[in-house]
Amino acid sequence: MSDSLSATTLAFDDAAEEAREKPAWAAVTSLTFGVFGLVTAEFLPASLLTPMAADVGVSVGAAGQAVTATAVVGAIAGLAAAIVTRGIDRRIVIWSLTSLLIVSSALAAVATNLPTLLFARVLLGIGLGAFWSMVAATAMRLVPPSALPKAMSLIFTGVSVATVSAAPIGAYLGNLMGWRFVFWLSALIGVATLVIQMSVLPRLPARGSPDIGTLFRLLGRPSIALVLGSIVVVISGHFAGFTYVRPFLEQIPQLSVEAISLVLLAYGVGGFFGNFLGGAITARSAKASVIFGAFAIALMGASLLFAGASPVASAVAVGLWGFAFGALPVGFQTWLVRVAPEEEAESAGGLLVAAFQVAIASGAIFGGLLVDGFGTLGVIAYATVATLVGGLGVLLLGAKSPERVGAGAAAHAL
Repeated sequence: MSDSLSATTLAFDDAAEEAREKPAWAAVTSLTFGVFGLVTAEFLPASLLTPMAADVGVSVGAAGQAVTATAVVGAIAGLAAAIVTRGIDRRIVIWSLTSLLIVSSALAAVATNLPTLLFARVLLGIGLGAFWSMVAATAMRLVPPSALPKAMSLIFTGVSVATVSAAPIGAYLGNLMGWRFVFWLSALIGVATLVIQMSVLPRLPARGSPDIGTLFRLLGRPSIALVLGSIVVVISGHFAGFTYVRPFLEQIPQLSVEAISLVLLAYGVGGFFGNFLGGAITARSAKASVIFGAFAIALMGASLLFAGASPVASAVAVGLWGFAFGALPVGFQTWLVRVAPEEEAESAGGLLVAAFQVAIASGAIFGGLLVDGFGTLGVIAYATVATLVGGLGVLLLGAKSPERVGAGAAAHAL
């Protein structure tokens, strides 16, 4: 009886895998919704920080640690997810991670103190980090190899849309309906996503036995260490400035909430188009894309420091800041894949997720200390210096990190 059941189960699994010869686009789209919901929730505090801090009864810098909590936990979850969920159907794992988005957003919506808010963001960090660590591997099992680039492009559309819409819509709705309403809306997006995923995701039995030894071997490679170090420096500078951009716009050029919403929309739209430029530059050199993005952000930071009192100058600088940042993710991601051994690309991707989350956390921490101690100009100054130093490091040390440019297409797909 047991042998018969096992044989039936294996036959069913084989049939499910064979069915992947035809692209499961509905399932891939459900991953797009998952990415959109998680990234939207991650970015919301940047547009709601001031009213959140006032309502919870803490400083803006302290409230900004809601970003830190998500990033720190996300870094750990990204590395540990495959090991912790070993043996569990990946469909169930995806459902569980989307459920964390729902619970996190609902808790944030009812939070009356900082500990509750931080706990909600910890749950989001688990969902975000773990989801990102396995989304590419899941997509590989939903479509044939020839359709993977299209599948990943569709999934990353969720990131682009969230980047463009989360901050400006969050700021607008937060002003109109209150910041708690925005988090309830985030929870509702999670519910809709979960329903879709439960309807279309097929059974995806766990594969393999993850080994953390690969991560340590990758960290020991100087070329990979340079990529990860550059991510920590440049992205921490970027997120230090981005996390506290609303207080800066309120205090220095003294923009209204409506105007800030438009400026954040310009930032998001700039980032959307910056992705395309980053892809074009990366086709020739991923390091060049990173250098361009880092130096451009440093230039925009300097513009805010010296001309930020002008509403027009601030708006233009923040919009171009978003455009510059758009070139960084594709540049860093492709650079890392090009210098990592092809058979260890997935483990390298896990390290990239962790490095990004560490960078976000450190940016929020330093940013919070600086904004409380020196005001918003202090945090913009840090963002300017960090991105400049990071760009110079890549420019000066990058020659020792040759790229396998021929891997560009595969890297972009991942």
